[in-house]
Amino acid sequence: MTAIVTAGLTRCFGEQRAVDRIDLRVERGTFFGFLGPNGAGKSTTIKMLTGLLTPTEGTIHVLGHDMSNSQEALAAKRKIGVVPEGLALFENLNAWEYLTFVGRMHGLDVPTIRTRSEELLQRLQLTGDAEKLSLEYSHGMKKKLALAAALLPNPDLLFLDEPFEGVDAVTSRVIKDMLHRFVQRGSTVFLTSHVLDIVERLCTHVGIISKGRLVEQASLDDLRQGRTLEQRFLDVVG
Repeated sequence: MTAIVTAGLTRCFGEQRAVDRIDLRVERGTFFGFLGPNGAGKSTTIKMLTGLLTPTEGTIHVLGHDMSNSQEALAAKRKIGVVPEGLALFENLNAWEYLTFVGRMHGLDVPTIRTRSEELLQRLQLTGDAEKLSLEYSHGMKKKLALAAALLPNPDLLFLDEPFEGVDAVTSRVIKDMLHRFVQRGSTVFLTSHVLDIVERLCTHVGIISKGRLVEQASLDDLRQGRTLEQRFLDVVG
């Protein structure tokens, strides 16, 4: 079964087509990198896929659910985790409080939330700072807390919008290791980034968007064909 399927997906802001009739297909169990220059439509696409923006035209199916149907969209959202570009943390809560809130919103019982939170905070090296308000966190620590919240409900599909932007090498390595384990268990990652080196080292499949249009979509091996991802990216983007 596919994780994500779109047909003719379009989003307009006034006269501008930020996303222009893209047909996207992401198989389950893949690490999918969604690439494009700044302003290409990456974040707008993720917002539509996760239900934060309504498409102007086209259809979206996430984990087999039709996102235009409110009940089906709710069912899909129960199975996904999201780390948005702006992180969207409640900065007057500490890590325990924030993860408890997220867990209760997903209908988890308190013992399960506690167990999963302890495991995630330990893996992400946040246990010693779990009592601090997140407004006291560095940018990298906030990224890790947002990832912990996205992974807490044990999702089948994880959306990450520029997760490595502004993080140090140690934090980056910790996040990469967790994402590899997540995909190895059969779950799916949809990653947006403009850092080609990260995508080339992490992803199994790639889509490239330019000026709102999907100009390439293939496995990483098929896309490169003996060249680097950067060379192929520049070929199709121009």
